[in-house]
Amino acid sequence: MPRPPRIALFGAVIVVTLGVAACTAEPEASPPLPTTPVIQPGAPGEPNRTLSPEEAAAYQGAPYTELDVEFVRDMMHHHSQALIMTGYVNDRTEDRDIRLLAERMQLSQEGELEQFEQWLQDRGEPARDPNAAHADHSDMPGLLTDAELAQLEAARDGEFDKLFLELMTKHHAGAIEMVRVLYVDGGGQETDIDILAGHIEADQEIEITRMQQMLAERS
Repeated sequence: MPRPPRIALFGAVIVVTLGVAACTAEPEASPPLPTTPVIQPGAPGEPNRTLSPEEAAAYQGAPYTELDVEFVRDMMHHHSQALIMTGYVNDRTEDRDIRLLAERMQLSQEGELEQFEQWLQDRGEPARDPNAAHADHSDMPGLLTDAELAQLEAARDGEFDKLFLELMTKHHAGAIEMVRVLYVDGGGQETDIDILAGHIEADQEIEITRMQQMLAERS
């Protein structure tokens, strides 16, 4: 068999050499493993949402502020009055729907109070502002006056039902206003406080709609 030309042999050597070099080269770096997606909880009745990487970075990175601390403390006071109002219900009305509504509100707001307390505790913040031990809450949105509370406490049966729905609607509207003011003032950017505030707003809007329907039925 005739020998192949020298140039062909040289070409074969180049091909083999390149092939060996390709096999022994450092492997390319593996692509980074995908990060765990960040899920933003939806409001009651709405689906959760997966945040983009950019949104997740902003969502997770914002620190809490003094505005957030003040909001939580004020909301604790606000919720405490709502629990006084729901505490009047069972002794003053036999209306099943009013009782069920009050029970739901009580469970919801007690749970949120625990979340508020835990939020403050986790951040080393006292539940009350040490520089305002006797803070005046009279101008807090939706907060009932002493006279309104006394009127509700004295009412019975149908009169109580209507007054409870009217005053609790006012109370809930105040809580929603507090949430919106928090965001307008630049607060609510920290992840946990954003979730809490969003839940309060959505939940109380739903309850306001329900109370308006109940009030119309009783009028």
